[in-house]
Amino acid sequence: MKIDALDLDRLNACRHHAPHDFYGWHDGTITTRQPGASRVRVRTANSTVDLNHIGNEIWAAEVSAPGSEAQDYRLEITYGEHGTREVADGYSFLPTLGTLDLHLIGEGRHERLWEVLGANLKTYETDLGTVTGVAFAVWAPNAEGVAVVGDFCAWNPVQYPMRSLGSTGIWELFIPGLGAGERYKFAIHSKHSGRIDKADPMAKAAAVAPATDSIVAESNYQWKDHNWVQARTGDVNVPVNIYEIHVGSWKQGATYQTLREDLIPYLKEHGFTHVEFLPVAEHPFGGSWGYQVSGYYAPTARWGSPDELRALIDELHQAGIGVIVDWVPAHFPKDEFALGRFDGQALYEHPDPRRGEQSDWGTYVFDFGRNEVRNFLVANALYWAEEFHVDALRVDAVASMLYLDYSREDWLPNEYGGRENLEAVQFLRETNSALQRTHPGVWTIAEESTSWPGVTAPIEDGGLGFSMKWNMGWMNDTLEYFSLDPIHRSYHHGDITFSLVYAFSENFILPFSHDEVVHGKGTLWSRQPGDDWNKAAGVRTLFGYMYSHPGKQLMFMGQEFGQTTEWNEAGSTDWSNLHGWGQEWHYGIKRLVSDIGAVYNQTPALWQRDFDPSGFHWVIGDDSAGNVIAFERYGDDGSAVLSVINLSGSTHQDYHLHPTRSGDWELILNTDDAAYQGAGNELAKTHHNGGEGISMTLPANSVQWYLHRG
Repeated sequence: MKIDALDLDRLNACRHHAPHDFYGWHDGTITTRQPGASRVRVRTANSTVDLNHIGNEIWAAEVSAPGSEAQDYRLEITYGEHGTREVADGYSFLPTLGTLDLHLIGEGRHERLWEVLGANLKTYETDLGTVTGVAFAVWAPNAEGVAVVGDFCAWNPVQYPMRSLGSTGIWELFIPGLGAGERYKFAIHSKHSGRIDKADPMAKAAAVAPATDSIVAESNYQWKDHNWVQARTGDVNVPVNIYEIHVGSWKQGATYQTLREDLIPYLKEHGFTHVEFLPVAEHPFGGSWGYQVSGYYAPTARWGSPDELRALIDELHQAGIGVIVDWVPAHFPKDEFALGRFDGQALYEHPDPRRGEQSDWGTYVFDFGRNEVRNFLVANALYWAEEFHVDALRVDAVASMLYLDYSREDWLPNEYGGRENLEAVQFLRETNSALQRTHPGVWTIAEESTSWPGVTAPIEDGGLGFSMKWNMGWMNDTLEYFSLDPIHRSYHHGDITFSLVYAFSENFILPFSHDEVVHGKGTLWSRQPGDDWNKAAGVRTLFGYMYSHPGKQLMFMGQEFGQTTEWNEAGSTDWSNLHGWGQEWHYGIKRLVSDIGAVYNQTPALWQRDFDPSGFHWVIGDDSAGNVIAFERYGDDGSAVLSVINLSGSTHQDYHLHPTRSGDWELILNTDDAAYQGAGNELAKTHHNGGEGISMTLPANSVQWYLHRG
């Protein structure tokens, strides 16, 4: 088969959209490109034929009469003294994506995108036997040519050029003989620049940073959490006590494997119901904590293999602990090897920098209005639920997605002249809807810092459809209040009661997250006024208040023992606080958190009506002079808990209050208990409310919980 000069030039430059038109079987002639070969033969069922070298590392020969039906064949390739290998010819295979796949991708509705794009192992039964290999496919509509490159071809782009599947913008190639573990990239030749080697956006595994290669992956993991997954209902009226961690710095050198041994018993000891991992998707810069993602479908190799992450999640489920993973669909880094300017121009990002860049973070912003981009992200959410059995996605930086003017002086309004990003709103609704339909037990949690209405309202009611939302207002007001010297708190009483004005407007989580212990903000410990005694009492009071306030709970690693130093992802949680001088304060906080977790999990009144105003009643809300607040929480089973909180620096004797229920109120938690290194005041274990109220002692800077016994 003769290749004309123009086509040959394009093939040599890896800028041809249809290499399959020349390579493979055509009208009785077989043509193949085999760099470095000294001899190439073709074996069919009936004969073996030598191919002729016709230049440019291309070999060809007529193997049957023109017009005869194509036969199955194998290439026997000899490399001088380095031996001979036999392999099927990838250019003789039909596209691995069908018409329906291409249609759904074009409409942005392919919900199992990871099975058709990226690198997927394939097996075919042919006349000459079984053929196994890897089907590669990538979306690059602006490219003039794309090739698969890797160790298997010495990263030479002319050996494995891909074919364009028309207007879809998808390029595809099946390469026989490859398997799991192969390193690869896509060599993209754009209209406006030379070759750019890009990591696969759909790669299921990646090399350990700072390497940026994609890796062909196959999972044979056998899950054992069937009962857990089947029992998930999506109900949010359950105990939710979240421990947020960064895998690599919980303990320096931690891996998915070591966390199975160390983290699970630690979570159980402290009564945590869920663990939330800062992003575990592949990211180029460790200092981003995972919030600048380069590989959305690849768990980062820093901490182990994808199957080792699956095993960790599986064992967490078997231990009764849910798994939340941080997900970052708002933006992505500009690293040249990754998504940015993927095929030589804006593709995944919005082309207008007024919408397509976040200068504060130095990142690109996804083009949420483009079908293929939206499909990439929605399918990714489903991928983590399907392939890794995660129980929830905590969606990062939602506010930056919702507002076109978020942290921008120069911004582009929407079609109605407003600041709302209508395409992002639609994307978030689509993601939540798809997850609820395909994995109804999986939650989505919004980190949304504004008053956007209906974040957790149902989509059919005009909401965004999230399961829960972080209560950033509560967090900011609470930390500001607790940083005040008690002598000044009476002037700021509204800061600690204001949250109940809006507590039931959304399904809130109360977060003391990683963001509150970095960048000079200090720690929960350092924010407390006074000496170590008072700091320890302040942290204990903070947790007693937090766990009795309506809303679910989240704390970052180290906070459970009052870590004194800010978090540094390059180090470990500061376990030294539990050794040496002052350790008693931190052990006291740690024991309190453990006991709070146990009491919380066993007390429906503390979580069953978190999002229902009928589950809360003020008993004392206006005692600014005494810095005291008290309220009752109710469960569906008729249970009631009274939380009494003294935020002053003085003990109140014979403090009188009027619970709504008569009968006995039994003390079930006292943050001032000697077991927690508190003052150990002798408090009545039971108070009887005969209708005239209760008088009790309220230790300084402390919280007491009382359970109604009727």
